[in-house]
Amino acid sequence: MTNPVPAPTANITKADQRQAYLKSLSQSAKTAIPAALALPELRVKADALVNEQTFPSTREEDWRFTDLSPMLAIDFAAVTESASVSADELASVRLEESTGAQVVLVNGRFDAELSQLDALPEGAVVGSLQSLYGKHQAKLDERLAQSSGGHEAFTALNTVGFQDAVVVWLPKNSVVETPIQIIYLTKAGDSPLMAQPRALVIAETGSAATVIEDFWGAEGNSHFTNTVSEFFVDTNAQITHLRVQREGSGTFHIGKTAVTQGRDSHYASTAVSFGARLSRHNWEVYQTGEQTATRLYGLAAIADSQHNDTHSLVALNHPHGTVEQLHKCIVDGKAHCVFSGRVAVAQKAQLTSASQLNRNLLLSDKARVDTKPQLEIVADNVKCAHGATVSQLEADEIFYLQSRGINAAQAQRLLIYAFAMEILDTMAVPSLRSALTEAMARWT
Repeated sequence: MTNPVPAPTANITKADQRQAYLKSLSQSAKTAIPAALALPELRVKADALVNEQTFPSTREEDWRFTDLSPMLAIDFAAVTESASVSADELASVRLEESTGAQVVLVNGRFDAELSQLDALPEGAVVGSLQSLYGKHQAKLDERLAQSSGGHEAFTALNTVGFQDAVVVWLPKNSVVETPIQIIYLTKAGDSPLMAQPRALVIAETGSAATVIEDFWGAEGNSHFTNTVSEFFVDTNAQITHLRVQREGSGTFHIGKTAVTQGRDSHYASTAVSFGARLSRHNWEVYQTGEQTATRLYGLAAIADSQHNDTHSLVALNHPHGTVEQLHKCIVDGKAHCVFSGRVAVAQKAQLTSASQLNRNLLLSDKARVDTKPQLEIVADNVKCAHGATVSQLEADEIFYLQSRGINAAQAQRLLIYAFAMEILDTMAVPSLRSALTEAMARWT
């Protein structure tokens, strides 16, 4: 177990408490590191970054609308024992298109028995970091934890204590026809647990694949999922990335997706979030070559007292880059949704095109949304646009549907469904799109 946060005294400030809490998480994480992944140089640097920081508060601009203070009352401990999971428990999550590559992590630990890795094309590598590191250490060291943005507190905390990681490594000009599915299963224990899953996706020159990350968990005690996924999309490579977060209502979910794109590469991603008590997704894309294309689509559908936060950054640093981003939020009950999107266009990024739009639908008087789309443009020959809308269901639209014989409740569900489907239709995997469409229909 972690050490309890010190009780308030006259000499201990709230900042001290937050720093002590972050350090306690780090200390607990270090106790569960397997010997095969000691990685002393990498972890020592990350530990130093953690020790320099405090647990985020709403006084920080990036966390102004997301209050993590409820976590301070929970003594999370790193997972030290494997959880028992049956294949039947994963039946509803497995996708029929991913029969060749399904990787399962339970509470951040790779589960070889539940994973299926028997139908990959020649040269492609998919598996656990712990089993692959000895054979591929030099190449993995070149990429692991080398993405920009690794100094952020939760990313550094993950680097300090991840117990294993999923590695997806596509050699030059290889194309994986069937999706690669990574299932992160949350299995609640008798006490609050902290899991820190990690993924490293390397798409070498000319390669292509679809990678699905599915965060899934049953109801139970409080759980803290702190995840990091690094994508390296090299020259002329193409990655389609689908991210689904549907964890239990007791979960605090903090996620980082860091993407590094090379020249002429294409990265298209759709992120859908239904679950967790509090979730935050930090989405960072760095274009490091010319004629780079990035497409980001997001959907959050939350209710009751859920909190969902998406912070995105796309950094364009070379000419002829393109960015297209559409993020939607559906908020009901007393839920709170946050979107902060930033597109940064550097001086060298001439002749680029970027569009960013955040659309929000509030379904109750107590639902809340905070939105902050941002363009930071230094280049002078670009085409960029951004915007945000916050609205409720239009009475005229409901009346029109009623005039066609549809009752008011059905009309409302139909409009919400249509609002969400613009994002769900971008899902490139039919069975996943169908499953999420059914979930959305039930949600409404």
